[in-house]
Amino acid sequence: MPMISHLPDALSQLAAIFLSIIIEALPFVLFGCLISGIIETYLSPELVNRFLPKNRFWRIIVGIVAGFFFPSCECGIVPIVNRFLEKKVPTYTGIPFLIAAPMINPVVLLATFIAFGNSFKFALLRLSGAMVMALVVGLLLAYRLDEPILLDRPRVSEHDHPVAKLSRGQKIWAALSHAVDEFFDTGRYLIFGSLVASSIQVFVPTKLLTTVTHTPLLGIIVMMVFAFLLSLCSEADTFIGASLISLFGPAPILAFLLYGPVIDMKNLLMMSAYFKPKFIVRYVVVISVLVLTISLGVSLL
Repeated sequence: MPMISHLPDALSQLAAIFLSIIIEALPFVLFGCLISGIIETYLSPELVNRFLPKNRFWRIIVGIVAGFFFPSCECGIVPIVNRFLEKKVPTYTGIPFLIAAPMINPVVLLATFIAFGNSFKFALLRLSGAMVMALVVGLLLAYRLDEPILLDRPRVSEHDHPVAKLSRGQKIWAALSHAVDEFFDTGRYLIFGSLVASSIQVFVPTKLLTTVTHTPLLGIIVMMVFAFLLSLCSEADTFIGASLISLFGPAPILAFLLYGPVIDMKNLLMMSAYFKPKFIVRYVVVISVLVLTISLGVSLL
């Protein structure tokens, strides 16, 4: 790029990585915000309750399975889940969807299949690992931690006219307006998170992380840290993971594939715009323990 070719090497590398993260994530954020606007305008709490099962366990399963039909990375899922929760979708349905969707949708599974030499092994490991994580978190939210998790903040739609009274054209305009508001609200966190992630990639020596791969446990922890710092979208992280498998082995790479789509720098910053800090801390702890446990289990097989 002519704009960054005259910068010092470190800054040009920082700019290139920052732009690559933004370009990679932005379409999915836009997609997620458009879906969010549609949900806000067309989906009522009554309609949600009509289609959701009454049983809590099956509501968790619905949240997990719904993730298969949303070809978006974690960047676009966060605003969708926020809007679902505002429409009175239970937390134990929305959060399993947040966990599963970036990893079990067909686009990500196909990318995982291709990245690892047209092998089903890692695609199936990722699919099953994501579903186990989503199920465990859903069960915890349903039976142990069933409490409000959204920040108390004014809704964008509070001063709008009731949706039922709007014409078809007005509904479309309302959906697009909500999508634009959501996009600018979420986009600032994406930009800041991408800047921090790209800065770490440039200025933190990778030798600090790659010199401790001699045990599975350390290798798993290192790859979880990598996933958090690199902040890649779930469609792209498979190719990075595949390139590192000879150095780390299967279990740490699986940890990388499971952790990054659920917890990375830009994702947590975007979540902080919607969710209470107490929930985010619990979420990080539970997901970290689950990824560590699943990956250690794979290393023992």
